[in-house]
Amino acid sequence: MEFPSHLGLLFLCVFLEECFGGKSHPKPSCPYPPSQWCQSLQIAIECQVQKQCMELEATRPDPAAPPVELSLYYESLCPGCRAFITQQLFPTWTMLQDILSVTLVPYGNAKELPSANSPFTCQHGESECQANIIEACVIHLAARSALQVVYCMESAAHVLDAAQLCLQLYVPSVSWANVSSCASGDLGIRLMHTNALMTRALNPPHTHVPWLTFNGEYTDELEDKAMSSLFRLVCELYKGGKPPACTGAQVKLDRSLC
Repeated sequence: MEFPSHLGLLFLCVFLEECFGGKSHPKPSCPYPPSQWCQSLQIAIECQVQKQCMELEATRPDPAAPPVELSLYYESLCPGCRAFITQQLFPTWTMLQDILSVTLVPYGNAKELPSANSPFTCQHGESECQANIIEACVIHLAARSALQVVYCMESAAHVLDAAQLCLQLYVPSVSWANVSSCASGDLGIRLMHTNALMTRALNPPHTHVPWLTFNGEYTDELEDKAMSSLFRLVCELYKGGKPPACTGAQVKLDRSLC
């Protein structure tokens, strides 16, 4: 038996802190950090939090309700795209990843060229083309963990310079050599061509980036809501039982001051 491992770390810690009456740590014999207490039944028993983890399992969203499907069409050096990823998308995904599925499509206002030497041109220059293709390769190779790497890159002062360190930090199982090989080879070009096709197929056609679709649909109203509070919008769109993070239920915490 496995307990949930995909809930946001913040919610997990808050929930367990309430369960322990303000004591955020089990007995010192527990060798695991709080983020792992409910990762498996064995760990829960060893850390004496089995009851709390079972209660946490009961709060999970209805598995029969599909997650909200958010697709983000963006380009890596667009200031508006970077702000949305770092200030709205990543914090929301961290808290609501059980009910939110994210598809990242780095391409934006780029254009495909017939030249084999330079197959793409980008709105913010060659550096953006390089960052777009690196992020496309990260998305392909890192799968579910890709958003963490992209967030790290987009929040850095220099997106390209941060790529290798962000990959090592969040997905050490994927080697930089593989990403670099993808970005400089045919695979990267194919991935970018796929992103170009997806972007050109948008209906209505995109007029700017970031461009967001929810469950395959774009409307000005949805975009306005997402830019204002993506977290609130995802909670509104989810059709299943709302997770605790959406309900705004107050949690009484032990007030500890230093």
